[in-house]
Amino acid sequence: MLQSSPVLSVTTVADIVRIAVAPVFLLSGIASFVNVCTSRLSRIVDRSRDVEPMLLASRGAEHDRWLGELRVLDQRMRLVSWAISLSVLSAVLICAVVVLLFGASLTRLHVATTIAWLFSGSMIAIGAGFAIFLIETRVGSRAVRVRSELLQHTVDDSQ
Repeated sequence: MLQSSPVLSVTTVADIVRIAVAPVFLLSGIASFVNVCTSRLSRIVDRSRDVEPMLLASRGAEHDRWLGELRVLDQRMRLVSWAISLSVLSAVLICAVVVLLFGASLTRLHVATTIAWLFSGSMIAIGAGFAIFLIETRVGSRAVRVRSELLQHTVDDSQ
């Protein structure tokens, strides 16, 4: 025997929407973070494209320096890509939470535990994405420090 779907009032649907709005706002924040990450990735890619011809045209110590910079840029690209992937995973999990909130309310399914696990997974994913982004910013800030021999040369020139 088939069960008919429960009849929902507008008030019930409004309550469901109200409950689902908080995770939707979270999606907006995640999207902003992904935008920051993709902008950063774009700048890293642009810098690597600038370094490649200099690497190919260089020899000796200069070549080694350009190669080192390109390796750091490659590491940074990997880190930012991971941060983006984890953030998108978090957004997908939040979408699943919203769908289940609506679906459970419409069908009277008991999926509260699943919703809690999905939300927890989303928070773990976005937290890991933030942590990896922090690591990337640290790698990036260390990589752009002025080389000591240049600073020493500038001090010697001013005397």
